[in-house]
Amino acid sequence: LRVGKKFDQPNPEPFIVGMDLAGHIDEIGPETKTDFDIGDPVIAMTLPREGLGSYRENIVLPVDAVSPAPKTASLVEASTLSMNALTARQSLDQLGLTAGQTIGVTGAAGCYGGYVVQLAKAEGLRVIADSSTEDKQLVTDLGADVVVPRGDDISEQIRNVVPEGVDGLADGSVQNELSVGAIRDGGSFASVRYWRGTGERDIKFHSTSVSDYFQRYELLNELSKQVEEGILTLRVAETFSAEQATEAHQKLEAGGIRGRCVILL
Repeated sequence: LRVGKKFDQPNPEPFIVGMDLAGHIDEIGPETKTDFDIGDPVIAMTLPREGLGSYRENIVLPVDAVSPAPKTASLVEASTLSMNALTARQSLDQLGLTAGQTIGVTGAAGCYGGYVVQLAKAEGLRVIADSSTEDKQLVTDLGADVVVPRGDDISEQIRNVVPEGVDGLADGSVQNELSVGAIRDGGSFASVRYWRGTGERDIKFHSTSVSDYFQRYELLNELSKQVEEGILTLRVAETFSAEQATEAHQKLEAGGIRGRCVILL
């Protein structure tokens, strides 16, 4: 939308963007069964294509799309968790790796990639991640076992560390054919842009689409707890008023943001 492109399906009007939110419960439906109370701080992931964009002061959501906000975080910080962390969770679920196996992560300095690194480490995986020189310490602090230089030769860089190839790869930087060479024969590839590969070397390709995890309360609740436990790190790059939303998107378009831009409503 930011660059003037359109989705390949009709959208509700007015179309409200945004997929993450944090706030307080104002009202609970009369027949809703929940442990939430009025005033509870909560987080949610929303679906703009379903008329549920988060750039608004109030929103009505299914109860199983809402989770308690992490007790250790402010609402501003908590608002950055849902979409990226659920996407990372889905990629790891698709890759199906087990403790002791090795995962490659591209775009590791970004929010999705950073969560993949942290969740993978929590599950006992060996993590090989990429970064620029400037972001190497950040990615190391997130928990990567080995940090390699990012770039078009990412497959070669990872193979220099793991000659046999990694068991799975989460392609946060959308390098597709440039990164798939890092995976061993029979391994797994998680794409956040629906790349399906060419069927080479018996690699299993997975398309990560976070909308599939909408209303997965149990997963979002676990991610919130992992923030409280220090497993996941919330990163706020900058906050903006509603009137500054255009500026926020201009900064995102320019690139180089580490963390999330948060709009306050």
